[in-house]
Amino acid sequence: MAEHAELRFTEPGMRLLENEHRYLSYLMEEWHEIVLQFESDDMSLEVGREKLKQLRQLLFQFIEPLKNHTDKEEEHFFPALGSYIGFEQGPLVGIQEEHQEIDGYIGHFFHHTRDNIDMFSLEDIKTVAGNAGEAFEVLTVHFVKEETVLFPMAEKLMKAVDQDKLFAKMNTLIT
Repeated sequence: MAEHAELRFTEPGMRLLENEHRYLSYLMEEWHEIVLQFESDDMSLEVGREKLKQLRQLLFQFIEPLKNHTDKEEEHFFPALGSYIGFEQGPLVGIQEEHQEIDGYIGHFFHHTRDNIDMFSLEDIKTVAGNAGEAFEVLTVHFVKEETVLFPMAEKLMKAVDQDKLFAKMNTLIT
């Protein structure tokens, strides 16, 4: 996380979203550590079931701040930037599709772990944990895309008055 210590953006709205990425990345690291443990071949079934329960709890705690963040982007940031760059093609389309992909992986994980985890085989556990791993990968790349493409674009193109309006709408906590 040291490489993210200093915020890169100057506009308050972009700094806010960047800060939220830092917080979400911190939470993601907590549950991704567990996902990586499932790649080990020497995990017992009992340990696997306990780790899956921990993973489920951490993901459950992660989902609300993530949803609050993505809702904020979709309701306020994307429309504001889209009014400058358009909505039909370009980077906004791909970013919005990634939001759906992330929801899909996390939703799939929760769908498959809603029943009794104590009935899962180690193979089942590793398979379902893979959905969390995929969500982590997509989220990581997604944040980089937003921070290297969308946020700089917003800072460069958006008028100050629109930046101020955007910040006023988005200045809420995600936790």
